[in-house]
Amino acid sequence: MLVQLAIRDIVLIDKLDLAFSGGLTVLTGETGAGKSILLDAFALALGGRGDGGLVRHGEAQGGVTAVFDVALDHPARAIAASAEIDTDGDLILRRTQFADGRTRAFVNDQPVGVQTMRAIGTALVEIHGQHDDRALADPTTHRAILDAFGGLQGPLASVAAAAKRVRAARTALTEQRARVEAAQKEADFLRHAVEELGALDPQAGEEASLAERRTLMQQGEKVARELNEALDLVGGSGSMVPHLSSAVRKLERRAATVPSLVEPSIAALDAALTALDEARTALDAAVLAAEFDPRELERVEERLFALRAASRKYAVPADDLADLRSRYDADVAALDAGEKALSGLEAEQNAAEAAYAAAAKKLGDGRRRAAKALDAAVQAELPPLKLEGARFITQISVDETSRDAAGTERVEFWAQTNPGTRAGPMMKVASGGELSRFMLALKVVLAGKGSAPTLIFDEIDTGLGGAVADAIGARLGRLAAQVQVVAVTHAPQVAARAGTHFRIAKDTVKDAVKGAARAKGKAEERVTTRVVGLAAEARREEIARMLAGATITDEARAAAARLLQGAEG
Repeated sequence: MLVQLAIRDIVLIDKLDLAFSGGLTVLTGETGAGKSILLDAFALALGGRGDGGLVRHGEAQGGVTAVFDVALDHPARAIAASAEIDTDGDLILRRTQFADGRTRAFVNDQPVGVQTMRAIGTALVEIHGQHDDRALADPTTHRAILDAFGGLQGPLASVAAAAKRVRAARTALTEQRARVEAAQKEADFLRHAVEELGALDPQAGEEASLAERRTLMQQGEKVARELNEALDLVGGSGSMVPHLSSAVRKLERRAATVPSLVEPSIAALDAALTALDEARTALDAAVLAAEFDPRELERVEERLFALRAASRKYAVPADDLADLRSRYDADVAALDAGEKALSGLEAEQNAAEAAYAAAAKKLGDGRRRAAKALDAAVQAELPPLKLEGARFITQISVDETSRDAAGTERVEFWAQTNPGTRAGPMMKVASGGELSRFMLALKVVLAGKGSAPTLIFDEIDTGLGGAVADAIGARLGRLAAQVQVVAVTHAPQVAARAGTHFRIAKDTVKDAVKGAARAKGKAEERVTTRVVGLAAEARREEIARMLAGATITDEARAAAARLLQGAEG
């Protein structure tokens, strides 16, 4: 609930600090005293639209701070936590309004966007007046209001889960159909490709291996003659090896007589013979490698050309043909299994649809029972509010094709303001005052069921008095037993039922001497709005003023005392 409201330099408000308690709080005062300014400032702290005109004249900025004490599991804390705001302790909403139109928003002293502040503020406070009946004006909220009244959270959760399963089943079936349809369009091509690539049986890296082998065979034919000629010179009939070997043996026989002269030559010739032997071995290997079967070259070329032709045909590198074959195999397999898979997914969707229909029917039955109970409960509140000839109607329509997470029903609050008139959406057939009273009756019935912890009623008793105003006060009092209620009122019958009473008034104050006024020794005067908490005697006097007007008589004071005594009783 709202604990404290602090306002600085907003329009006619210099500085204002209000401490709120639970129950019913009323704000009274003469017309034009500044009640609307107070509410506009409060709305600013709740994320309302900023306006540089709200800043008090002569100031660069103004600000509003609202402090709330709410339960740890309240939705407002969850919204704040989702924005990574520290939610320990109270929730403190602070808004700074600059004269140039800019604003800054803070929650628990952490900067936030206005949308986040508005979401938190909406969860904390509802402001209702003749032109701000948001709960009634927006039909999209009516279904949630009915569900809260009927305690239908369990069936609602079941429908949401069933709707999720339906969406998943539909998505899976749609995707599978798309795959099968795409495969069917290319079925002939796929089957031909699988058959062709299967016969070709391409292997990764095969093209490079074949190209290298083909190059070796082609070049080997050209160098084979030179290799054989070199081999003949090294180890054939024209080889110098026999002559060198004979020369070495002759020198070895002379080595004993003149070793220093002969042995270096022998060593050199031995090295030459070793090198020639190694050359012959290398040439033998080269000649052997250069030998090939022309039919093998033909086979290699045919295979290489086939791979490259397939590469061009399927527009992929030859090394990717093996992967392409695997993908086409999988596509054909999917095509073959597609009808069976579709049948299974269709069965899953049908089962999900049936489960949703059952859950939605249970929820719909609960909503119809809740609607009857809500209509009766609201109807019972209408006669004392001078709406004895009116009817409150919860209109439910059904869209059987919908698979909404919140069910198939569409809910809207209707009204019939007088017997014999046509019923219709409440916002279209009810006047502003009627709307306020319908809303109050609805809020009383819904007290404690999904309402914000603080409700503000802005002059919903305008134009009403006597028994009707007393009935409004009684219902605000009942509502205040469940949630915190703040009412701006001109009705003494409403004010008499308050637990806390503030009076709003305008005062004339003198600013510090400045500018041209300093030369004349005069201070500038201006008007400011102040809010004062009223004790028992001052409260009786204020209610007497509300009864009598400008001149407060003893009779008005006595009537005020009776109102207060009756409210307490």
